[in-house]
Amino acid sequence: MYTATFIFAKKQYDEDFHLLDGRIAEAARALPGYLGEESWEDPARGLISNVYYWESLDALQALIRHPLHQQAKAAQSRWLDGYRVVIAQVIRQYGDDRLPAPAHP
Repeated sequence: MYTATFIFAKKQYDEDFHLLDGRIAEAARALPGYLGEESWEDPARGLISNVYYWESLDALQALIRHPLHQQAKAAQSRWLDGYRVVIAQVIRQYGDDRLPAPAHP
């Protein structure tokens, strides 16, 4: 499994942002190999983190190459005050089984 963690500081969202964000989310969820997602916020630092889980690196790359993702990347400075993406391979996950692993909605 792979993760793509998108960490960003937001500026002002507008209608274009919400429309594009929703369309990208739909496209991601429809791609083979999409496993789920989680979102986190750090109000003290003003950061938001979206973690997307993928079955393979190829599945993740399919989203990166998607035209909607490319469109958002080109326009990100309108809505974001900085961002960072971390791509990682998950070696192991564990816990006490009270929190379910992300699953395809």
